[in-house]
Amino acid sequence: MAEFDLIVYGATGFTGKLIAEYIHATYPDRPWAMAGRSADKLVSVRDELSLPADTPLITADAADPGSIDAMIQRGRVIITTVGPYQHYGEALVAACAKHGTDYVDLSGEPPFMWDMIERYDAQAKKTGARIVHSCGFDSVPFDMGVFFLQAAANDRFGAPLRDVKCRVRGMAGTASGGTAASGAATMERAKSDPQVMKRLMSSFALTPGFEGAAQPTGHKPYEDTDFGVWVAPFFMATINTKNVHRSNMLMGHPYGQDFTYEEMMFTGAGDKGAAMAERVAKTDIAAMSATLKPGDGPSREEREQGSYDLMFTGVSQDGQRLLVGVKGDRDPGYGSTCKMITECAICLLEEAQGTPGGVLTPASAFGQNIIDRLQANAGLTFEVEN
Repeated sequence: MAEFDLIVYGATGFTGKLIAEYIHATYPDRPWAMAGRSADKLVSVRDELSLPADTPLITADAADPGSIDAMIQRGRVIITTVGPYQHYGEALVAACAKHGTDYVDLSGEPPFMWDMIERYDAQAKKTGARIVHSCGFDSVPFDMGVFFLQAAANDRFGAPLRDVKCRVRGMAGTASGGTAASGAATMERAKSDPQVMKRLMSSFALTPGFEGAAQPTGHKPYEDTDFGVWVAPFFMATINTKNVHRSNMLMGHPYGQDFTYEEMMFTGAGDKGAAMAERVAKTDIAAMSATLKPGDGPSREEREQGSYDLMFTGVSQDGQRLLVGVKGDRDPGYGSTCKMITECAICLLEEAQGTPGGVLTPASAFGQNIIDRLQANAGLTFEVEN
C-alpha cells in the first residue's frame, strides 16, 4: 500500500510550488509529499510556502533511475512538472508503467508523447498504470471543450458534429521559463530530424495506426465568415489538435472517424482584424521566450489577473449551429494549470478509478468527471451558449 496519495515531483520549480500550495490549501487531509533532486531546496520551498514542518520530502533525480523507482512506489499518483519531458521524463514514465503507478504531467511536447506511447502504452495497459499527458492548459480546456460540445450535440441533435472549430476569444497571461525550455527542446529535435518535423505537422501524430480525414491546417490567417472576424494561428494548436484526435481514437471514435478539428484565435473584424491576424501569424514565439529561464514565471498578481475564454462550435447535419464556451478565471499557464493538474490527479484517485491503464489523454481518462471537478474547484466554466 502506497504511503501517499500524491507526490509532486519537481516541487521546487515554479509550477511545482504552485501545485504544492494548491494541494495544501485544497486537500490538506490527503497524504502527499514533495519531491525533487535537492533536499535543501525542498526544505527551502516547504518553508517559503509555510507548509507544516512534517511535510514529507523525497529526494529523487531523473538521472538516477533507482531513486525514481523508489519514489514512485511510495505514491498512488505522481504529478510531475520536471521538463523538458523529452530530456528528463522517460525514466519516470517507465517506472510508473512498470509498477502500475498513476501519472499526470504538463507535457506539450509531441515527440516525447509519441515516444511514450510507442514504448510504454502496452506495458501500462498490463499493469493498470494510467499515464495521462497534457493535464494543464495544454490540453485540458481544449480536449474537454470538444468533449463537452460533442456531448451537447448528442443531446440536442442525436449525433456528434463532424467539423468542430475552436476559437480563442480572449487570453491574458504570461509564459514561464519551463514552458520556453520545453518548446525549445521540441524545435531542437525537429530541426535535427526531418521525420520529427514531418510528424509534428500531422494532426494524427499521436494516433498510431489511424489516419482520419484531411484536417484544416490552421497555419494562415483568414476571415472566418461564420463569425465575420479574422482568425490567426494559435501557437498551442499543434499539441491540442493531436490530443483531441487521440482522445477520439481512444474513446472509440465517438466524434466519428471523419471528424475534423481546427483551432485558431480571433483577432477582430475588418482591416484592423486582418492586420492583427498577420502580426500574430508572424510572431516568433520561440524568440519571445528565449529570454526566459526555468524558474521564471508570472507574479501572483499577474496570475490572479489572468484569464481565458475559448469557444467551440460546429453545425449539425441539418444546418443548426451549436456553440459552447469554456472560461478560466486565472492566468492560463500557471494560475489555472496548477489547479487543473491537481484536479486531474485527484480524479484518478476518486471518480476515474475504473479507467483502464495506458498512455491516455484527459478526455479519455476522465470524461465528464473532470469537467465537474474543474467547475467545482478550479475556476473553470463550461456553458452551452446557444
